[in-house]
Amino acid sequence: MRSTMKTTTVTAFAQASALALATGLGATSAQAAEIATDPGDYTPLPAGVNLGLLYGQYATRDTVYSDGDKVPVDAGLDTTIGLARFVHYMDIGGIIVDPQIIVPFGKVELKEPFGPLQPTSESGVGDPIVGATAWVLNQPEAQQWVGLSAFVSVPVGQYDEDKGPVNIGENRWKGIFQAAYVKHLSNRVVLDLIAEYSVYGDNDDFLGVTREQDDAQSLQAHVRYLLPEQSHLALSYYHSFGGETTVGGQEQDDRVNTNRWLATYATFVAPTVQLQVQAGQDIHVENGFEEEARVNLRVLKVF
Repeated sequence: MRSTMKTTTVTAFAQASALALATGLGATSAQAAEIATDPGDYTPLPAGVNLGLLYGQYATRDTVYSDGDKVPVDAGLDTTIGLARFVHYMDIGGIIVDPQIIVPFGKVELKEPFGPLQPTSESGVGDPIVGATAWVLNQPEAQQWVGLSAFVSVPVGQYDEDKGPVNIGENRWKGIFQAAYVKHLSNRVVLDLIAEYSVYGDNDDFLGVTREQDDAQSLQAHVRYLLPEQSHLALSYYHSFGGETTVGGQEQDDRVNTNRWLATYATFVAPTVQLQVQAGQDIHVENGFEEEARVNLRVLKVF
């Protein structure tokens, strides 16, 4: 009986021809960067500075693609995610380093049947992410920086094995590595370039079977225009690829090739408090759910 249930589950997922729905940092589906950076994230602050950040992120998805073609099914996936983040800047041997922790929480809602799943939702606290960036090039006089980051996602978040992809936690370890270059192109214009590489452990209880995922990559770019009164406008581009999954030993043929844009406005409403608002959507999705709309809010406190 158990073997029959596993075969049915795997076959249904293969026929669905779409990515898993698991959410990660940035309230993203498996189609997006594991850590979707914001404009200015890779400009270091002085040692001794602390940051407390609270994010609110909402995204809707009503369309599914397979090999670049729209799948003729009713689809609906909404995510409402919060992130609590603490960052501390310190000097280690003349290098600025920022150890930090990120804790996601919120709700994932599947609104239409998908593969073997009926409409369902899950809420709670997700898998915390811990790590740090080291700025191996820190030249404020030349207005350029290079940062190298390493993070690990620890699988202790809420996870219901019967809901598989519709979860806040992922029931697997993840390693996330980024390299970033930041350069002022003029007094007002700043370019941020980030490359990401992610590796994944296995989820050994994904609807009763094991889910594996190949390594994934992401390229991210931000162009900021600095405004008076410590404000800025920015336009961001994210391109994610790789990360094909295997469920119960069957390849899902779901390699990611997704890109999207995001617009940002940020301003300091007090000397130590910054507010940020973002909006955007997917441009192209090769496999999986397409984001029709995304809205992000962020509050940053310097102390």
